[in-house]
Amino acid sequence: MKAVITKILMRAAVVCVIILPILYFMILHYRSGELRQEIPTIQKSLSLQSHLPPPGPCTCPGGSVLLKDHIPKDQYEKMAKRRAKELQQHKARTTSVLSRLLIALPNSPLQYPIQGFTVRPLTTTPIPGLALHAGQRSSYKVSLNVSKGVLTTENLAEGVKVQGGGGTRLIMESSSLVILNDALAKVIYTSTVYHIHTGDLASFQFENHEAVFPITIKQPQLPVLHDMGTDINSHVTIATKTFLRYPQLKLLLSSIRRFYSNIEVIIADDSFEPEHITGEHIRQYLMPPAQGWFAGRNLAVSQVTTKYFLWVDDDFLFTENTKIEKLVEVMEAVPELDVLGGTVQGNQFYFSLLYEEGEEMEGGCLYRKSQGKFQSLPGYPRCFLASGVVNFFLARTDAVQRVGFDPKLQRVAHSEFFMDGLGSLLVATCDHVSIDHQPKTGNDKDKAHYARFRNPGNSDVEFKLQLHFFKNHLKCVRYG
Repeated sequence: MKAVITKILMRAAVVCVIILPILYFMILHYRSGELRQEIPTIQKSLSLQSHLPPPGPCTCPGGSVLLKDHIPKDQYEKMAKRRAKELQQHKARTTSVLSRLLIALPNSPLQYPIQGFTVRPLTTTPIPGLALHAGQRSSYKVSLNVSKGVLTTENLAEGVKVQGGGGTRLIMESSSLVILNDALAKVIYTSTVYHIHTGDLASFQFENHEAVFPITIKQPQLPVLHDMGTDINSHVTIATKTFLRYPQLKLLLSSIRRFYSNIEVIIADDSFEPEHITGEHIRQYLMPPAQGWFAGRNLAVSQVTTKYFLWVDDDFLFTENTKIEKLVEVMEAVPELDVLGGTVQGNQFYFSLLYEEGEEMEGGCLYRKSQGKFQSLPGYPRCFLASGVVNFFLARTDAVQRVGFDPKLQRVAHSEFFMDGLGSLLVATCDHVSIDHQPKTGNDKDKAHYARFRNPGNSDVEFKLQLHFFKNHLKCVRYG
């Protein structure tokens, strides 16, 4: 009896082993048919993505200045049209197909590069990683399409048919998956468009499956390297701007020489009656009178030849805590940094910039949040990232030169440099390096004259707001 039961169980097990795989493949075939019906091809998805609505209007934080209210009514309409035209020019310069949203569908048998495939303009480059992973078929047929280049193959084995070689579309077919994949490994893309930084979107198709992957077309940049030399004097130049404050400037220079006897100092001077400043390692550049704060900054920074410059105001004072080397240490340890601020007489002023692009006609919303910060720098717990810092900072010379200081802003200007550099400059602040501020004195004969230029009138403020409306394409600004 026991032997009979054992024989029955063994037969049942054999039947299960035969039936279960058959059921599995039937279900798999049925579900794959459902998936092909339920999931649209990526071409349809991309079509939907390309018609996504543009960003909606941004919300102005409470207490914001509405910039439209500061544009003369008789000028607003024409200015808005000019601004819209300039925005389109800006987008043409800063966006490409590489900004396009791509969605990868599931269960694709296609293998392709999803990131990092970069070609030089007008050059030939093999496309890495192309392959097909499909089940048994009598024939395998794939196609590739591009728009800013041509597709070719070379040294193909027998058993693969190729159509369209040398054009923007390439079709390959073979009865052998191994031979087809060998041919796909030999597909070459040649860029036919010269551009220093643009892109192409390649379409890769097999049956109902389609994948789209980006090709970056980019002209490699020559590195611009700085020989750091052997000491702080070859690392950093001190830069400042002066106007009618020679007693303060001389005191600043004296304090610098107390701690850094040979460091280079650059002075941009737009005083009405310039006074020649003498001394070794001092360069004074005279400007037409009263050109303003940012014009002077531009001039001073344009003459820096070291990797870094330290910006100071002409009424600051170096102390034992003004250790430029400590700022350089942080910048060298975190090479992505562009600007690193310190403290002025214990004041570690910094801010974050919160920006929404908004919709095209109205413009964006900007919130300058005082004492706003982001995460700390790894390895430097006394330093953290921000969007802007105080007027005492170490900066990477070439990065600041690329952003520049808008010379239209003569007196109402500091945060505006960091606004123009938002998204370009990585900024941080530290509290372990400080500089002092000279005490105010009442015996400065030029004090009243200086105050007339230093303290902005209403027209300067209005001009700045109008500039933000047009140049920065803003709807509103809040200074918090």
